[in-house]
Amino acid sequence: MFELFSIGFEQILHFNVLLTVFIGVLGGVIAGAIPGFTITMAVVLALPFTFGMEPTQGVATIMGVSIGGLSGGLISAALLGIPGTPSSVATTFDAFPMVKNGQPGKALSIGIWASFFGTLISTVALVTIAPQIAAFAMKIGPWEFFSLIFFSLTIIAGLTGDTIEKGLLAGLFGLALSTVGIDPMTGVSRFTFGLYFLKAGVPFLTVLIGMFAMSRLLTEIEMRSFINDKKNKLDKNYDSKFKLDIFESLMIVLKQPINLFRSSFIGAFIGAVPGAGASISNILAYDQAKKGSKHPEKFGTGIADGIIASESGNNSTAGGGLITTIALGIPGDAVGAVLLSALMIHGVTPGPLLIRNNPEIIGAIYVSLVIASFFMIIIQFFGAKFFVKIVDIPKHVLVPVVLALCLIGSYVLHNRITDLYILLIMGLVGYFLVKYKYPLTPIILGVILGPMAEVNLRRALITDPNPMLFFTRPISLFFILIAVVSVFFSIRQSSKMKKNKA
Repeated sequence: MFELFSIGFEQILHFNVLLTVFIGVLGGVIAGAIPGFTITMAVVLALPFTFGMEPTQGVATIMGVSIGGLSGGLISAALLGIPGTPSSVATTFDAFPMVKNGQPGKALSIGIWASFFGTLISTVALVTIAPQIAAFAMKIGPWEFFSLIFFSLTIIAGLTGDTIEKGLLAGLFGLALSTVGIDPMTGVSRFTFGLYFLKAGVPFLTVLIGMFAMSRLLTEIEMRSFINDKKNKLDKNYDSKFKLDIFESLMIVLKQPINLFRSSFIGAFIGAVPGAGASISNILAYDQAKKGSKHPEKFGTGIADGIIASESGNNSTAGGGLITTIALGIPGDAVGAVLLSALMIHGVTPGPLLIRNNPEIIGAIYVSLVIASFFMIIIQFFGAKFFVKIVDIPKHVLVPVVLALCLIGSYVLHNRITDLYILLIMGLVGYFLVKYKYPLTPIILGVILGPMAEVNLRRALITDPNPMLFFTRPISLFFILIAVVSVFFSIRQSSKMKKNKA
C-alpha cells in the first residue's frame, strides 16, 4: 500500500499534473453547481482533454473533475434549495433551511468539511479493503440487487414528513413514472398513450430538475417576495456580513464521528455496488443518520447532522466506486466507466492484473483522490464568499437565470426538445404537490430506483422462477431484514414526532 503511495506521489507531484488536477476540480465544482449539469457530463467533457496527456496525468485530472463535481452540488443545494446534481438531493433538506435561517457560511462550511472527510475515508477504504469489498460486491446477483433496491425504497417511509400516506403516494407516483417508455426486457411500449416522444421514457434528471427547481421557481414567482426583495431578505434574516466559520464548522463535523464514518462507509459500499451511485448513497446516508439520531424531529429544519450525513455519503462514493473498477475492471458508476475508457485509450488494460502490471496508475489514483480533496476545500472556501452572493441577487434576475440553466441542463442531457415539455409538466406537477404538502423526494427516489428494481426482479425470476430465492440467499435475506427494520424505525419515529407535537 505504502509503495503504491510513494509511486503515486512521484507521478503526481509535478507542476503540470497538479495544475490539470486543480483545473479539473475547479471545473467539477462549477459543473456540479449548475442544476442539471451532471458529474458524468463534466467527466465526459473533460475526457478529450486527457488524450494528449500521460496516463497518470489523465487519470488524475478525471479524478479531480469527479471530486469537484460531487462537492459542487452543495452550492446550489444550500443557497437555492435546488440540487445541482442528483447526488445532492438530500443536502437540500437541511442546508437550505440553515441558509434561510441566516447561516449560509455555516451551511457551506459544514458541507465542505463533510465532503472532504468523506472522500478521505473512502480513499482509505479503497486502499485497505478494496479486494474484500469487491469480492463481496461480485456475489451480488439480481436477487441481492433487487433486495438492496427494495431496502433503498424503504427510505421513502423516512422521508415522508408528517404523513406517511402522502409520502408513499408520492413514491408510487415516482415508480409509475419510471415505467413509462420502452420495456427494457421486451422492447414493448408502455404507457406512452400514442405519444412518440414518451417511448424514450421520462428521464430522472428531467424529473429532478422539474420537481425541485421548476416548482421552487414557480413558488418564488407566486410569492410577494419576488417583487419586494429587500423586505424578503430582512424577513429571512440573511447575514449580509457572511461568516464562514471554517474552524468552528470543522469542530462541528469532528464532534460527530459516528455520523461521519457511518455515512462515509455507506457511500463507499454503495459506490462499490455496480450501477448504484451517489444519488442513492446521498439519501441513504441521510436516512440512516435520521434513524440513528436522538432528535430526528430536527432533521429538515437546518441541522448540521443532516448536512454531514448527505455530503460525506455522496463524496465517499468516489473512492467506493473505484473499488470494483480497480480490483475487477468493472465500473461501479458512470465515472468509473469513463475512467476505464481513458485507461484503454492510453493502452492500459483494466482488470485484476492492473495493480501488478501498472502500479503507477493505481498509485496515481490513490494520490489524486487525496490531492483533489485538498484542492476542493481550497476552491470551495476561497470561492464561498462569491458563491454566497447568489443570496443577494434580486429574485427578478435570479429566477430567469436559474430557469434558463435548468432548461439548458435538461436539453443537453439527450438533445431532445421534448424533454423540455416533460420538464415544464413535471414543474407544474411539483408545484401543485408542494402546495398540497406532498413530499417531492420520494418521487425522485422512485424514478431513480424503479428501473433498477424492475430489471433485477425480472432477471431473477427469468433465471429461476422460484421466489423463495430472495429469502434463502443470505445476502438477499440480509437486505430484506434491514428493510423491515428500516420501516419499523420510520413508523416508530413518525409516531414519536406526532406525540411530541400533540
